[in-house]
Amino acid sequence: MKIILPLVALGLLSTVFLFSRKVDLDQVIPFSQIDLTQRAHDQGVTNPSFAGVATGGEQVSFKADKVRPDRTKEGLLLAEEVRAELRLNGGAVVNITSDFGESDQIEYSALLDGNVHVTTTTGYDIRTDRINAQFDTLRAETPGPVNGTGPPGTLEAGRMLLTSEEEDGTAHLLFTDGVKLVYIPPKQKD
Repeated sequence: MKIILPLVALGLLSTVFLFSRKVDLDQVIPFSQIDLTQRAHDQGVTNPSFAGVATGGEQVSFKADKVRPDRTKEGLLLAEEVRAELRLNGGAVVNITSDFGESDQIEYSALLDGNVHVTTTTGYDIRTDRINAQFDTLRAETPGPVNGTGPPGTLEAGRMLLTSEEEDGTAHLLFTDGVKLVYIPPKQKD
């Protein structure tokens, strides 16, 4: 029995190699030729992230699914599915997402466009079509209307501006140009 079991195991192991299928070493790996040609032609990066600190000490970071340089303007980057995060000096965090974005590396500015969604840890949830931002100073401004909710209730405004005081770095979220606020009082605790 001590000899038969090892011989049977050796026989079973050898049949694995006898009945295995052959591997064609000359077979081409299947790739989409269109995708490879397009990637070789277009410059770009997938899943990049950029981070920095504004002059007031606020931390700024940008991420995107895809970024490529603009062929018509030097220093301009075009992005898809953009996510930005602003960590303010007071501890609050502002998150901004959009479908598209442009980042001008020479002017230290960004334009976020298409389904722009702004949320803050202080309770604001704002939607707009477009927002312009500066990298070197804390400044983000919408050129058009915004709507959403915040701690006081629901709001609509012609424009929104996020900026900070030069003296102490306190951040301010300002709504202008025809502000409509529907105040919702906090629920009373029984």
